[in-house]
Amino acid sequence: MGVGNQEAIKQLQSLMENVDEKLKITFKNMHQGYPTETLARFLKARDGCVAKAHKMLIDCLHWRVENEIDKVLAKPISADLYRAVRDSQLIGMSGYTKEGVPVIAVGVGLSTYDKASDKYYIQSHIQVNEYRDRVILPTATKKHGQYIGTCVKVLDMTGLKFSALNQLRLLTAISTIDDLNYPEKTDTYYIVNAPYVFSACWKVVRPLLQERTRRKIQVLQGCGKDELLKVMDYASLPHFCKKQDSKSSRHNTSAGVNTTENCFSFNHVFHQQLYNYIKQQANFVESISPMRQGSFYVDIPEPDPDDAKIAKTIEVEFHKLENQNNGTIEVEFHKLEIQNNGFTNSLNGLAVNGH
Repeated sequence: MGVGNQEAIKQLQSLMENVDEKLKITFKNMHQGYPTETLARFLKARDGCVAKAHKMLIDCLHWRVENEIDKVLAKPISADLYRAVRDSQLIGMSGYTKEGVPVIAVGVGLSTYDKASDKYYIQSHIQVNEYRDRVILPTATKKHGQYIGTCVKVLDMTGLKFSALNQLRLLTAISTIDDLNYPEKTDTYYIVNAPYVFSACWKVVRPLLQERTRRKIQVLQGCGKDELLKVMDYASLPHFCKKQDSKSSRHNTSAGVNTTENCFSFNHVFHQQLYNYIKQQANFVESISPMRQGSFYVDIPEPDPDDAKIAKTIEVEFHKLENQNNGTIEVEFHKLEIQNNGFTNSLNGLAVNGH
């Protein structure tokens, strides 16, 4: 940590001493005993500008208080509905890198978001974030004897379709929540099973990103197994990276992948532990003080104007490609979480008939 960064953190720490008690409580729940590292994340997200990092953090803390984010891990989704969410919002944890960093897998192309209302997808996404930050990362830190506060993500592009643009509003809402409230949580994005025209899309996307962002994104050959084995053991590879002929990231026993090996599945150990943890927390809270029943709603922050401009630019390019192909080629779409100007943006890359 450089001298300049240390001074910026001291300034930010001083500003945080003046916030009200509710914000201090949620900040403590958020940093999990590592306030300096958390302040450093927000500073990095704002290119070291103390004033901008302070505003971002205060806005985040207000969002947490107003939406009762501290209680989200005690608000279970019913088992049947949770299973439906897991079948259509493909995300999970497959293991750890050799350095102990969690490996998050995302089935970008096969996520349909069509089996539940948007609020449940948003609730589940936030629960995964909070479980990662409050349980997974602190456990990894304790196990390895050093601070681990980030993850790596493996994004599977299998099955991407242009029709996924229909989910643009939901994907934008989810990414905006991540951008503004969970900044700098991913070290590297590994893109696998990318279509042959991905390079054409990448030519449009890449110039719009800061260099710091571009360094985080690695497009791997095929399923990426050989490259990923340099940073993680075979057991930690997502199921869709374990076979060169893998055609799907969904759970598919006929393809040799059962539901306990598929980290997207409700039956996978990660989701079983997550779901049971939420139920246990709900029972504990209920035993102390009955919680208000009802649906979990979250206010969606306004996206950064620069991020919105980038997303719009890419969307226009998608439609250009679709028009160029006169609708005769299946155009495929992918939600790629990236970071630009300190934010994690949801950029929608496209591919043609490549999965």
